[in-house]
Amino acid sequence: MATLVTFHAHPDDECINCGGVMRKAADEGHRVVLVVATRGELGEVPDGFLDEGEQLWERRVKETHAVAEILGAARVEFLGYTDSGMMGEPTNDAPGTFWTADVEEAAGRLAAILREENADVLTVYDDHGGYGHPDHIQVHRVGMRAAELAGTPRVYQATANRDRIKRRSEVIEGVEVPDLGDDFGTPEAELTTAVDVTKYAEVKRAAMRAHASQISEQSFFLAMSDDMFELAFGTEWFIRVGAAPGIAEHDLMAGL
Repeated sequence: MATLVTFHAHPDDECINCGGVMRKAADEGHRVVLVVATRGELGEVPDGFLDEGEQLWERRVKETHAVAEILGAARVEFLGYTDSGMMGEPTNDAPGTFWTADVEEAAGRLAAILREENADVLTVYDDHGGYGHPDHIQVHRVGMRAAELAGTPRVYQATANRDRIKRRSEVIEGVEVPDLGDDFGTPEAELTTAVDVTKYAEVKRAAMRAHASQISEQSFFLAMSDDMFELAFGTEWFIRVGAAPGIAEHDLMAGL
């Protein structure tokens, strides 16, 4: 069996982007390790949601550990950077943010984990972080460099199928669909890997619910019907680094 390390920007990103492949790998006997760059300090939370004196990052760390159990992750690590906020916000340049982190230094932190785990597979994000969030872009930069430093043999860039979203957005009825913009995800022709995770749709939903500080029952993710959820989140999409474009793979752990 092999080890999958999946690298994300904030708590809750993991269940949206890679929750299915994480649980699938764990169920097949592989070791799954979750690494998160920040503790999501700048997430929005409803008034009165937190306990008296509790900081949002504390709740989000607890939620992440709960989700790790749901998704089968055997280890959770935070790299220790702070949330940079959305692109263009003054918080981007605050000391200690992931966006301002030295890529080589941050990659060294991740590479150390990759070496400890003798990682066979690493997931990062595509080169624009899916939708342009600075911390997501930095996950790509840091993750790609860390894989080089550690010699991790198989690297996948998690993304979304831009063309499929455009084809299917009109069928998600009765739910307020967020405006994702024209540049969200990656064109289908550039993808290499599509993993069918419909078997794990309820697991993904349970993981999303465990991130209750950020994902409410009224959110896009949880308000849709089970059938619509499977349609929207039942496939996870990747670009395998070094592979030719064209969807030819359906399992990150194949052959390991």
